[in-house]
Amino acid sequence: RVLSAKLERGDVVIALGGGVVGDLAGFVAGIVRRGMKFVQMPTSLLAQVDSSVGGKTGINTVHGKNLVGVFQQPSLVLADTGVLDTLPEREFRAGYAEVAKYGLIDRPDFFAWLESNWQAVFAGGAERVHAIAQSCQAKADMVERDEYETGDRALLNLGHTFGHALEAATGYDSARLVHGEGVAIGMALAHRFSSRLNLCSMDDATRVEAHLRAVGLPVSLAEVPGGLPGADRLLEYIMQDKKVSRGALTFILTRGVGQSFVAKEVPSSEVLSFLQAVT
Repeated sequence: RVLSAKLERGDVVIALGGGVVGDLAGFVAGIVRRGMKFVQMPTSLLAQVDSSVGGKTGINTVHGKNLVGVFQQPSLVLADTGVLDTLPEREFRAGYAEVAKYGLIDRPDFFAWLESNWQAVFAGGAERVHAIAQSCQAKADMVERDEYETGDRALLNLGHTFGHALEAATGYDSARLVHGEGVAIGMALAHRFSSRLNLCSMDDATRVEAHLRAVGLPVSLAEVPGGLPGADRLLEYIMQDKKVSRGALTFILTRGVGQSFVAKEVPSSEVLSFLQAVT
């Protein structure tokens, strides 16, 4: 439709909607005429704090999530927090998972603030604006250091390796699982896996799960409606993760709340054993 409308390279594609709309519009803008301008106008919490910032676009395939895409930076991101007043509660909760993620990556004070103020964030007002601004700043800082995810930007995928596998395993059926719910489960699993590897304490994993549960997010595989395939099949989905290099798994693990790090060459046998224990 962009081509049939004879839009030119200097014209602007506007993405008005949630993360899927932003990813699709950004992808189109990146490939039509070898790159057009585009503006992100995110209308979901998840898109406002995560997918609209950073220039990543992605399209899902049967082989995995976001495996087709380009890096295409928007000319502008306009996040109007007022539109969130009409967002369904489930979608707001799902977006909140990405807000909590920034605290768990490297901002423990922010996570502690969220533990005390999450109800005010849900209610709206100054606390909501603060949480969104802090999230956008956290992501922008990381993208500025590593735009094409060759290093620290991978930390933004905390919880996503497990989460993306769950989304693929449920066929991207939003009635069963939306992205933020998959990320919430993924972050809980990442902390449990880190505890299993003696990288962080079980108390840290329990604290993370307690906060996510408090806001109404799922934290275990058993909470995915309709059931999931076995550990072997889940591992196959994980092996399709974009961070896999020469067949070696890369995970974002943690040494504690706000102490995440990139762990390369994690043995698939360890992951399989963990999945067997939690399924």
